[in-house]
Amino acid sequence: MAADPFVADTLDDEPRQQPNLAPGVSMPPARPWVPDRPGDEVALGQPRGRLFGTPGPNIGYARTLAHHLADRLALGPHEHLADALAVVSELAMKRAASYGRAPVMTDLECGALVLGYLGGCDPDDTLWRIEATEGADHDYPTRRAVCDAADLAVLRRPPNDIARRAREVRTQLRAAWRPGDTW
Repeated sequence: MAADPFVADTLDDEPRQQPNLAPGVSMPPARPWVPDRPGDEVALGQPRGRLFGTPGPNIGYARTLAHHLADRLALGPHEHLADALAVVSELAMKRAASYGRAPVMTDLECGALVLGYLGGCDPDDTLWRIEATEGADHDYPTRRAVCDAADLAVLRRPPNDIARRAREVRTQLRAAWRPGDTW
């Protein structure tokens, strides 16, 4: 078999890690990054407000993880699994981004506990949840309305704390919720 022309025959022919500089000369340290490009508006900070969401590393992974949680969700009558997964994923994204990391299963469980999808949800909260999440899988403003109403301090609590205070958490969520904006 012929050798690839771009592969070195011996180790002596491989490129060295150190640059081939004159004795006593070294590479200067890297310059710091400066936000001087047109899209780098960090002076104003990350935009905040309705429909902006919460940026974070690989937060879309929550949608993939949500399918592992699907069989544990307790849906109300006429509630769609896709809508529930979309809203739970959005809450998980918000929680994970607040920690500066990608979503993990605990983030999804916290989102499901806040909305009462893991059981223990009284009928009034279930009816509100059905109305609040209807069509959320295909409607970004609907997902954002629920997610923006969720208090970040509550989402950052451990799952067992959210489960203990579930009724109070849902009452706060219902009070802060406003139907989603339109584009």
